[in-house]
Amino acid sequence: MTEPFTTFANYLHDVFVTQFDGWVILGFVAQGFFTMRFVVQWIASERARKSVIPVAFWFFSIGGGALLLVYALYRRDPVFIAGQALGLLVYFRNLYFIVVNGRQAAE
Repeated sequence: MTEPFTTFANYLHDVFVTQFDGWVILGFVAQGFFTMRFVVQWIASERARKSVIPVAFWFFSIGGGALLLVYALYRRDPVFIAGQALGLLVYFRNLYFIVVNGRQAAE
C-alpha cells in the first residue's frame, strides 16, 4: 500500500526538486504572466457587468506566450513550440487591430 505513495512522492521530488533550475523558474514566471491575462479579463468583465477583453489581456498574452515559447524551445517540445508560436501571431494581430482601429473600438 505504501509503494504507490512512495513512487508518487519520488516522482514529485524528481519533478519539483531534482530538476528545478533557472529554466523552471522562467517557466513559472511565464505561466504567471499567462494566467494574469485571465485575471485581468475577469476583473474588467466584472466591472463592466459584461464580457470584455481589455488591451492589457493582449499584453499579458504576448508576455506570457513569448516566455513560454522560449521555455518550449529550450525543452525542445514541438507541440508546445507550435502552440505558443501560433498563439503569438494571434495576440500580435489583435494588438495590431487595436492600434489601427483605435482603442475605443477594442473596448
